[in-house]
Amino acid sequence: MDLSRRRFVQTALLAAAGAGVTAACGGGSDSGGTKNGKNLTLWYWGGGLSDKVVADAKKHFTDVTLKSSVIGGTFKQKLLTTMNGGSFVPDITGIKGEDIASFLPNANRFIDLNTLGADKIASQYLEWKLKQGQTQDGKQIGFPIDIGPTAMFYREDMFAKAGLPTDPAKVAEEISTWEDYFAIGAEIQKAYPKSFLINNMTAVFDMAMGQQGKRMVDEDNKFIGDQDHIRKAWDLAARVYELGVDAKINDESLKAAVADGTVATQLGAAWMALDIKDMAPKTSGKWRVAPLPGGPSNQGGSFLALPKECRNPEAAFKVIKWLLSPENEARGFTDAALFPACPAAYKLPALTGGDPFFGGQKTIEVFGPAAEKVPAFYEAPTNAAVAVPYYNELTNIESKGKKPDDAWKDAVSQAKQIAKQQGVS
Repeated sequence: MDLSRRRFVQTALLAAAGAGVTAACGGGSDSGGTKNGKNLTLWYWGGGLSDKVVADAKKHFTDVTLKSSVIGGTFKQKLLTTMNGGSFVPDITGIKGEDIASFLPNANRFIDLNTLGADKIASQYLEWKLKQGQTQDGKQIGFPIDIGPTAMFYREDMFAKAGLPTDPAKVAEEISTWEDYFAIGAEIQKAYPKSFLINNMTAVFDMAMGQQGKRMVDEDNKFIGDQDHIRKAWDLAARVYELGVDAKINDESLKAAVADGTVATQLGAAWMALDIKDMAPKTSGKWRVAPLPGGPSNQGGSFLALPKECRNPEAAFKVIKWLLSPENEARGFTDAALFPACPAAYKLPALTGGDPFFGGQKTIEVFGPAAEKVPAFYEAPTNAAVAVPYYNELTNIESKGKKPDDAWKDAVSQAKQIAKQQGVS
């Protein structure tokens, strides 16, 4: 199975550690000229936008010629290389959610979208997501394509055999905390001795971190990866290992585990529904969705931005507004599982219908409220690199039997070293 968005967080963190996180850009553009050009280029990655919506945009805008390119490989690196070279810089570009923080220190290489009217339509979009695309002094560099509100996906049939509640509303009531969630692991294993509650520890760590208002580096560029909010997420992840309800799956064997019932739940973003459908098509009708234990979180969601070299900023921002209107964000959800960043879309038919794979459940009733309650947080440009040791050490617990306390000490020590190398005090 190809690597999917299900694994984007850890993959992005590892890439950041190897490649650095500073988006240093320079130079002009051979495609420059006047600021009212009639040709606009759009770069995005496969699945980053709805191809159908992009195709319609080309027909909709008759005063400019919009040319789109789906860029393969490592999108961020190709964008940086092009911007550094100064030639053929796209007029409009996507920026992945895990990369946006690393571009903000070089905000002068992008157009402040507020100067084009982004601030006038900001109220239509989720404030916490808009802030992820803002500099600390308020410049709006990225405009949100999508978000990744999270939930617990669970096998209704396995819950039933284990004597657990099965209706999403009742599950929400009885499994509202992490301890409630961990407790059902034992019940699952009584009914299914060869099954587990969750695939791995990092799934819990990801979700618990997303429920916090802080990460490893604060707004004053101070290392805070040894503080209680990180330790809390770490200890929650360690609980599934200590209780023996962790399947310890950190590779592509997850596909078979989801298909055959080796794991009874999956924790993840709205787009994970598409992954589960792809991994386990024969389980259609057996899955349901309930709120994430411990409160809402977010995983993923990207942006569109205008490099300084953009040849017609006003026309380009009109394209962005059209692509990311509530109606077209709803289409993005239908076409590419891109969960809208504007709540108005949540009331449209594309999101309000029941999903047969999930027993006809209207999953927007879970994901919509979660999206609006995601806690805002500051993502430092260096956070991705600093976070890598925590994920590595969690995997060491599962693969090597390392004691959680020892792994924690090593993770913090390594993170401090990386933070120092990145200029974090």
